[in-house]
Amino acid sequence: MRAALRIAAAVTGTVLAGAGIAVALAATGDGSPSDANIAFVGRWDRSNASAYVPNWAGAYFRTGFTGTTVKLKQRNTIDLYYSIDNGAVQYIQNVSGTVNLTPSKLAAGNHTLMVSYRVVAGSYTGDAVFQGLVLDSGAKTLPANVSPKLVEFVGDSITVGTTSSKNALTAYGWLTGEQIGVRHTQIGYGGGCLVATADGCVSVASQFLKTGYPATSANWDFTRYTADAVVINLGTNDKSHGVSSADFQNGYVNFLKTVRGKYPSAAIFALETFSKRYVTETQAAVTTQNNAGDRNIYYVNTEGWLPSDGLSDSVHPNDKGHQAITARLAPIVAAKLTPVTTSPSPPVPSPTTPVPSPTTPVPSPTTPVPSPTTPGPTTAAPGTCTVAYRITNSWQGGFGADVTITNLGAPVTAWTLGWSYASGQSVTQAWNATVTQSGTVVTAQNVSYNGTIATGGTANFGFNGAYTSSNPVPGAFTLNGTRCSTA
Repeated sequence: MRAALRIAAAVTGTVLAGAGIAVALAATGDGSPSDANIAFVGRWDRSNASAYVPNWAGAYFRTGFTGTTVKLKQRNTIDLYYSIDNGAVQYIQNVSGTVNLTPSKLAAGNHTLMVSYRVVAGSYTGDAVFQGLVLDSGAKTLPANVSPKLVEFVGDSITVGTTSSKNALTAYGWLTGEQIGVRHTQIGYGGGCLVATADGCVSVASQFLKTGYPATSANWDFTRYTADAVVINLGTNDKSHGVSSADFQNGYVNFLKTVRGKYPSAAIFALETFSKRYVTETQAAVTTQNNAGDRNIYYVNTEGWLPSDGLSDSVHPNDKGHQAITARLAPIVAAKLTPVTTSPSPPVPSPTTPVPSPTTPVPSPTTPVPSPTTPGPTTAAPGTCTVAYRITNSWQGGFGADVTITNLGAPVTAWTLGWSYASGQSVTQAWNATVTQSGTVVTAQNVSYNGTIATGGTANFGFNGAYTSSNPVPGAFTLNGTRCSTA
């Protein structure tokens, strides 16, 4: 009998587990949870090969697929977000079983999919258990196009995105990761503290070592991935639970040591809490570790990051607040990530290089210098505007970019920026602007909150894109039909 089972395993591609139980091996492309073409980002419990469970906020998966439809196999009722072909994120509620994500069929061809389950204050709304994808007959999954870099954002309900429109997906952690073109995940929950307290405030620092939020969660296997950067935003809740200054500072020092032990090469950022609680203690913890020889830990001053209308209540940022935080934080994080490029690049700055100010543009080691003689499709002479186009990150077949417009002319209340690509690049996702593309021609228009640019003022937006063989900077830009100088 055992010999027969061994033969069956060899013929059918199965492995034997336990006392003679056959467990099917996944075939790459079949859409099962263990399909190698599906990239699971964040802390997923994979102990059951047929049902993967995401833990913590902001966990998601990406994959490509062929055909005209895609369906999601769920165990029980769940609320979730999804995006197909980098389109607008869709939200569906109370779905279960085989969930059709394409009620209108797609054009035949290759497509992409992102799925993230809705999180409220660290607890999933419904049964977040992924059991696979159902595709058209003969269709298959394709490898996900994801960056090899990953950033973890550790915090409380602010990091989770509580009160923002799409929770984790509209929080600064998710937005920052998308802006700089890296994988990202949020390790946090509502009401969490840095230091565990007698009245029941759970320590995020302790749970950081776990697969999920519950105290009974298994220890996380840190060999699953290595974070390239960790952003910590803790201390907002500790004050109301009576944590002393000394205990908070000691707790922060110990947590920095814990993170460093798990990620020896990661850049670690300790944010000043937006409520300005434990500012001195957070700075002192960072200084302690710097003085101990760890120069890759940085205190981040967040003064002035939140606009006056950037909160939904007295504590939690709204969508505008998270976008404002992202605009300041993304360049700081990107500056400390070793670029992933397909061509030689200059050395990465030393860990002792000061963190750039929030307004400092991040230079791209792969950005070619545009030729001043490159012609562009313009109708007016330059001089009333300048455009700084910076590639903030690059990976195989993709890139992230940041664009800053400076208005040198009369004030404007709405703007449209245009440019053309020369090497087949395309924009796949944008923030702080509505970006469309027709062939090689790209048009970016302001969104509701950033249309006004005073004389001497600026507007900023970012996007992710794709390219094939090369990725040169566009040679010319027009703002509302007038040619701009390049910066």
